[in-house]
Amino acid sequence: MIRNLNFAVNAGNYLCIVGENGSGKSTLVKALLGLLAPMSGYIIFDEDLSRSEIGYLPQQTEIQRDFPASVREVVLSGFQGRMGMRPFYTAAEKKEALEQMERMGILEFAKRCYRDLSGGQQQRVLLARALCATKKLLLLDEPVTGLDPKVTQELYDLIETLHKEGVTIVMISHDVEAAVKYATHILHIGDITFFGSKKDYLNSQPGRRFLAGTKREK
Repeated sequence: MIRNLNFAVNAGNYLCIVGENGSGKSTLVKALLGLLAPMSGYIIFDEDLSRSEIGYLPQQTEIQRDFPASVREVVLSGFQGRMGMRPFYTAAEKKEALEQMERMGILEFAKRCYRDLSGGQQQRVLLARALCATKKLLLLDEPVTGLDPKVTQELYDLIETLHKEGVTIVMISHDVEAAVKYATHILHIGDITFFGSKKDYLNSQPGRRFLAGTKREK
């Protein structure tokens, strides 16, 4: 259970959430999305941001990887949070979905079945879907798990490009080296909780200890 946690994410930040397995990182993201209610305390959103405007890329299960829908259908589903009772996608939404697929380099797969794609291609589809949901904030839960080093780097580069274009990033990562390379801020959850800039994290006790531990594991 996470106790006494206090942090803020400002527009333009790239926050990486790191920590030991089972420390509560994914639970925290589910609370931010409103999927779980905090047992105490509260989450405050700026008046310019609602939960429906958050793009979410979750960890995939084997069942989700085997989803029998076209790439285009998966990407379009990113608009569902803002459709209300409207049953059909608008022409503008269909156009934007195509633009996001092109942006992610997956337009050629638009009519292919999602489950027939590689892991890296599926993650690009889910990023395109998340970008249809938001232009403001992306929550990414271990987005490179199970990907080979080349595809992992390509995905990190895509996320970094989105950040440079003004999208705020909150990413759970077990890859501490990537976290300290790309993030502007680090939230470390564990026996000792830390929140602050990347520079301060590298000089902190939990930061030095956690980085040393991951290097030993390698």
